[in-house]
Amino acid sequence: MEFRPCIDLHNGKVKQIVGETLGTEGNAIIENFVSSYDSKHYASMFKQDQLLGGHVIMLGEGNQDEAVSALQEYPGGLQIGGGIHAENAKYYLDRGASHVIVTSYIFRDGQLNLENLNNIVAVVGKKRLVIDLSCKEKDGKWFVATNQWKQLSNFELNEENIRFLEQYCDEFLIHAVDVEGKQSGIQQSLVSTLAKWVTIPTTYAGGARSFEDIELFKQLSDGKLDITIGSALDIFGGSLSYDQVVAYMKEQ
Repeated sequence: MEFRPCIDLHNGKVKQIVGETLGTEGNAIIENFVSSYDSKHYASMFKQDQLLGGHVIMLGEGNQDEAVSALQEYPGGLQIGGGIHAENAKYYLDRGASHVIVTSYIFRDGQLNLENLNNIVAVVGKKRLVIDLSCKEKDGKWFVATNQWKQLSNFELNEENIRFLEQYCDEFLIHAVDVEGKQSGIQQSLVSTLAKWVTIPTTYAGGARSFEDIELFKQLSDGKLDITIGSALDIFGGSLSYDQVVAYMKEQ
């Protein structure tokens, strides 16, 4: 189990947002935190603490410059997602990203688009691709959510589908959409189920707010999954000590 840091960018600023509110108008977007520091500041912090595999996510337009600034500050240490497709993926890899992260590009009209998946694998290679399988629960099952988590696809997260996609990518990134950004605790059933299914590095994000949550995550995943913590960290306006989380994870 490792701690994977994050840098979420919205309108050119580092923010922590309740993901489900993206795509809504004006004040309907819930911002947990807006930083006075730029993306380079956080990338430098993660580089100093030797944290690998964190992700930079561009939430909409106007974030490219800040994203590239973070990648160039910590070349090889960060992944990038948000509007990534076969035509622009190499641009970000050339500027320091270790991997590109894709969701909506490979899920079109609520379905997995194999043509687009094959196109981006042809450009970047399996070893530099992360597939984002952020999901919502429906009728006791998990389905990938796309287009700023507004559209629920027909792609179910189950062992067969996980195994199929593992042929195409190096890692998975999975946000539990129902709890992401809400500091309401981890989605326990999703964590325990993913740990049984995945055989490649997989990062879970959503709801972690305390060391008790981290310990529970470790138990439920048997240490097989990595975790992202955002809004709960003191560097993003929360009360959970970033320094203590880093120290705890390194002890693991």
